[in-house]
Amino acid sequence: MNIRPNVNTNRAGSTPKGEHGFTLIELMVVMTLIVILAGIGLAMHANSQTRAREAVLKENLFRMRDAIDQYYADKNAYPPTLDSLVTDKYLRAIPADPFTLTAETWQTVLSELDAANPSAQPGIYDVKSGSDREAIDGTQYSDW
Repeated sequence: MNIRPNVNTNRAGSTPKGEHGFTLIELMVVMTLIVILAGIGLAMHANSQTRAREAVLKENLFRMRDAIDQYYADKNAYPPTLDSLVTDKYLRAIPADPFTLTAETWQTVLSELDAANPSAQPGIYDVKSGSDREAIDGTQYSDW
């Protein structure tokens, strides 16, 4: 009986000759690509979170300014505090600033004194963010 040895096996007979696994260089290249892709993903995630917070800030400012305008149209005077917008039901609640994470940091701009009515108290004419951070476009959030 003539048994011919398997040509594709090495001395141990487990794997074909020359195919023992990945080299260190191949593993390093794959790991480098994974790290690069993960870094890009994290940067994009952080950027999208900032853009989402900016969108929330713009919406909050729009809603509060709209409530101030409605208050003025109804009462012919600006609200003395932001809380008056809530107590008079122009807003359900003062929203939190998405960058300072509190409703206490809003910066208010008072109206000018009315020459026709010198006894009238100045009220809140505008509201701005209390954050000292810089937006993606390079402007300060407190200037919005």
